[in-house]
Parts: sequence; structure tokens; C-alpha cells
Amino acid sequence: MRKTDTIAAIATGLTDSGIGIVRISGTDAIEVGNRIFKLPSGRRILSRAVSHMLYYGFAVDDGEDLVIDEVMAVVMASPRSFTGENTVEIQCHGGVYVMKKILDTALKCGARLAEPGEFTRRAFLNGRMDLSMAEAVMDVIQSQNKYALVSSVNQLRGALSDKIKSLRSKVLYEIAFIESALDDPEHFDLEDYPEELADKLTVLTDEIGGLIAASWNGRLIKEGIRTVIVGKPNAGKSSLLNCLVGEERAIVTEIAGTTRDVLQESVRLGEIILNVVDTAGIRSTEDTVERIGVEKARKYAGDADLILYVADASVSLDENDREIVSLIKDKNVIVLLNKSDLENRVTAESMEKLFQESGKPLQESGKPLIIKTSARDGEGMRELEESIKNIFFQGNIRSSHEMVITNMRHKEALEEAYQSLMLVKKSIGEGLPEDFYSIDLMNAYSCLGRIIGEEVDDDLVEEIFSKFCMGK
Repeated sequence: MRKTDTIAAIATGLTDSGIGIVRISGTDAIEVGNRIFKLPSGRRILSRAVSHMLYYGFAVDDGEDLVIDEVMAVVMASPRSFTGENTVEIQCHGGVYVMKKILDTALKCGARLAEPGEFTRRAFLNGRMDLSMAEAVMDVIQSQNKYALVSSVNQLRGALSDKIKSLRSKVLYEIAFIESALDDPEHFDLEDYPEELADKLTVLTDEIGGLIAASWNGRLIKEGIRTVIVGKPNAGKSSLLNCLVGEERAIVTEIAGTTRDVLQESVRLGEIILNVVDTAGIRSTEDTVERIGVEKARKYAGDADLILYVADASVSLDENDREIVSLIKDKNVIVLLNKSDLENRVTAESMEKLFQESGKPLQESGKPLIIKTSARDGEGMRELEESIKNIFFQGNIRSSHEMVITNMRHKEALEEAYQSLMLVKKSIGEGLPEDFYSIDLMNAYSCLGRIIGEEVDDDLVEEIFSKFCMGK
């Protein structure tokens, strides 16, 4: 897969902006850059430029006898560049036409258009970063909150790589020891080894199990919490969505059953991302369209990480409320007693009693999960944020020093490695010969290697980098 031909692409957003960057990388990058860039004096100096020094001049197209733009250019000589190859970056004004014109000139001068993610792929293939660090590049770009950004930057700096390499080295030591002992039994004593290995495996499985457990938080941090708003018609669900979004996203009327289909929005609540689904009010109805909306509400509620149950505090509880509680009783639920500015007919006590009758008390870890709200004036939103933290992050989202797995591919590899190590422990418990241990130990070693790219095939690498944006 290793390629050394020269590639070029626009490395900044393809929209009008203050500054745009055209990146050129590969064997002939400096020569291509030298044909595009010249000093105000007219001299071409990039072929002998000092690496990592910024030069002022002009981007030109000699074929059209055209000065394209006033620019800055920098040469980053191999191996001290992002890709590990000779790289030239031309920094121009950020007009789309200007950037495309400079890129077209680079292509005429011998470069080819880079594929999506090809710069980062070359960095991986040239040993500038491992696969987990390369994936973190895209995670940094796509980060939507502080915690996702911190996690991605830590992974980019090698925190996950270092952990995986440490785990692999421990597994490899045991593989080497077993193989050496089987080849040279006179100098290696295996009499007490199974018990010693079992103890070591307990430590390893605890470490890997901790990483797997942290992947739950990782998904929530990276992708957001799947949140579904449920309640009876006219309880204030759409008003709550509008309050969370900060604009009139959902139609709100006094007519019960206005919302008949699902409405989805991504909402930032402090540093927490909620992927919110507003659903049709749940009630018995003869209206065919509304009934379809109610069925969709039930389906989305079944797949949710979090249920926001909006109850109209000014209307007494009824059979529809009992049906809703029965539907959501096995979920993470926060009850919002809405319209708290009106005369209340539903209290926290009556709502707790309703949940107790369903078999699920609304009280966990001593933290109440019933909040009085008013979607009209925003009352209760801060308490809602704190309650979500308590449910999903035990009051605090993990610190920047903790390892958090945010990539599903990494989680699956860790789970396979964990299962392989558990099979070794099973073999020890059953008194099987030591050569049985090596098979599963080697599989665990390989699974961990997939995370950092030591045990991957070309197709997987192609798939990973095909998801990258152009120019990165």
C-alpha cells in the first residue's frame, strides 16, 4: 500500500474564509511547489528553502502567465512532516476559486489529487503514527464537546497506543516463555507456572475489562446520549425540545396530538450532547396517523439511553400515564413535572407512587430524578443537566487523565482479547498442557495489535481512511 508519488489537496474547508491551505506531499513535492511559488523578486527558492521556514511571495501559473495570489509557502522536509515525506504547504487567501486554482496548478505541475484521508494514511504507513492515533485525527475534527476533544487529543498523543503496547508486551512475554520452556525443558521449570500465569491473567483481564467498561462513557462522550422525550399529548414535550434547542424547532399549539411524527435534534446541554427525539403523545387514539406516531414513540423509547418523561403537572394522572410508566420503567428515566407555574395536580410524591406501583422506584443512589420544570421560562434546565451527569457519569464526566475508549472497532478488539485471555484461564483451571495456552495468548496478542495497526489487512486500512475528509 505504500505510495511515494506526489499528491495535493486543499487542506482547509472548501468555503470562503480568511486563509486557505493547499498541501502537497510526496517525492516531488518540493519540485512541484518550486514551480508554483516565487519570491517578489521572481526567484524560485523552494528547492533550496530552509525546512519549516515561512516564505512570502506569489503563487503563479506559468502556463497561463498568471499571478494567482499573494501567498506564504513553507517546506517541511522528510521526515519532519505530518506524512513523513517532503511536504509543501501554500497558504493563500481563502477564496474557493483561489484555492482551486492553486490546486489545479499543482496538478498540472505533476501532482495528483489526494484521496480522502491519504495524507494521514501516509503518516501511518510511514510510521509517523499508529492506526489508533490516525483515527484520533478524525475524532479531533469531529469533536463536539470538551470531553470528546480531550479524549481524542489524548489518543492522538499516544495514550491509547502506550496502553495497548504495554498490554501486548506482557502477553508476548508469556508466549515467549511458554515456547522457550517447551523447546528447552531442562532450563525452564513449568511446575508452578500455571498458577503464576493465572495471577498475571487476572491483572491483565482487569485492565482490559476496565477499558471495555469505559467504552460506555466513551460512546456517550463522542456520539451523545440517545434521548427520547415521551409523555401524553399536550404535556409540553415540543416546548421542552424548543427550550433545549433554543429556537422554535417544533410546532406548539393548544391542540392535543399536534406532534404526529418524530422530530430529531442534537442539543448541547452544558458539555453534554443529547441526541433528542421528540415523539407523538402516547395515548389511546382512533386517529390512524396519530396511532402510527404513537407506535414510533414506543419504538424510539425502547432504543433510548435516556427517557425524559414530560408530565403536565396541572392535569391529574390517568391510564395513559400508567401505560407510559410501564413502557419506560426499565430505562434511565428523568421525570419532568412541566407547567409548574400553574396549579399543580401532580406532585413528586404521586409520581413516585406511580413508579413504585410499576416495580421501579424513582430513586437511585439517593438522587431524586423528578424535576419541576417550566418549558416556557426554562426553569429546571440546570437541574436536568446535573441529573444527567449523575445518571451517566456518576456526577462527573471522566477527567482528561483517564483512558476512555470511544471507537467501536477498538472496543470489539478489546472484547476479543479479553475472551481469549479468559479461555487461557479456563485451560489452566482444566489442567490442560501449556501449549494450549499459547494459542489463545497469541490470539489476544493479535487482537490488541489490530487496535494500533500491527495486525490489520489492507482492506481494513482502506475502509478506515475512506471515512476521512478530503485534504486530511
